Amino acid sequence: MKEETRYIFSKGDLSRKDFSICFRGEHGNIYLPIKDTKELYCFNDITLSTKLLEILSKSGIVVHFFGYYENYVGTFYPKDYLLSGRLTVSQALAYDNQEKRLTIAKAIVKAISLNIHSVLYHYYRHGKSELKPFLDWLKKDVPDLLPRINAIKNLLSLEGEIWARFYATFKLILPEEFAMNKRVRRPPDNPMNALVSFGNTLLYTKTMTQLYHTHLNQTISFLHEPMERRYSLSLDLSEAFKPILVYKTIFDCVNNRKISVAKHFDKKLNYALLNDVGRKVFITEFEERINGVFEHSKLKRKVSYKQTIRLDGYKLIKYLMEEKPIAFFNMEDKG
Repeated sequence: MKEETRYIFSKGDLSRKDFSICFRGEHGNIYLPIKDTKELYCFNDITLSTKLLEILSKSGIVVHFFGYYENYVGTFYPKDYLLSGRLTVSQALAYDNQEKRLTIAKAIVKAISLNIHSVLYHYYRHGKSELKPFLDWLKKDVPDLLPRINAIKNLLSLEGEIWARFYATFKLILPEEFAMNKRVRRPPDNPMNALVSFGNTLLYTKTMTQLYHTHLNQTISFLHEPMERRYSLSLDLSEAFKPILVYKTIFDCVNNRKISVAKHFDKKLNYALLNDVGRKVFITEFEERINGVFEHSKLKRKVSYKQTIRLDGYKLIKYLMEEKPIAFFNMEDKG
């Protein structure tokens, strides 16, 4: 598989050199072929030339920028090359239609619950019998509750309860040093919240890149309210993938001792931030998981998890334009 995502951790300059991206850092020049690059992640102070921005835009390469504390700063998003006024109108009308908006938002919440169930069922099968009440609730009660919900605020309440119950299971499957009493985002206040925040941001930016290659308007969302400074549709469509991409990466890294509090977090910041080594370990594991391939149950061919994010975008388009039934990706049926 071609390496389509490049991560830059050092200070330096980015410029264009023929048909390559040239990174000039303290260790010399590194050349990245433009034709094989789809997105860049910059985790340090980077200077870019206008000539580079021009070729990035023409090549459809997305660049994500992060600050010192791993906070997401912003994205260089090339000019949209897949424009559809008809689809944008359909998106806006669906957002304004309570029935259609709820149909899409419920499909997202259903996929979240199914994927959490899939992740936790693995631990239940390996002896964590205490998970059974929550697994039963996800499998039986949530499908009964969803059809009766008639307002977005009530749906968000159910989604919040699903995540809260999920977080409560962490004490059963993770070491005590990675306990998370509650979800704290800005800034994270312990190692587990740091991993979750970093993983969620990686997934959000990956979703942005995938949806860039569809005709969808990323400012019009359905579960989350549309925002002025974030692509809220990417927030929507990344939700169902958090259990299988973000949390599964975290669980594997922690339980297989690839990441530890002592070695991979910044002691000066109360272990609430990954250090350089920890960040690289997590990114390596996350990339391996999101680029992992499986047999798609409906397409009958191999696809990667990253590709399924774009496929979920196409499912949304088919619902908006053709009113095809919508069901977002879940691990159980691989479709």
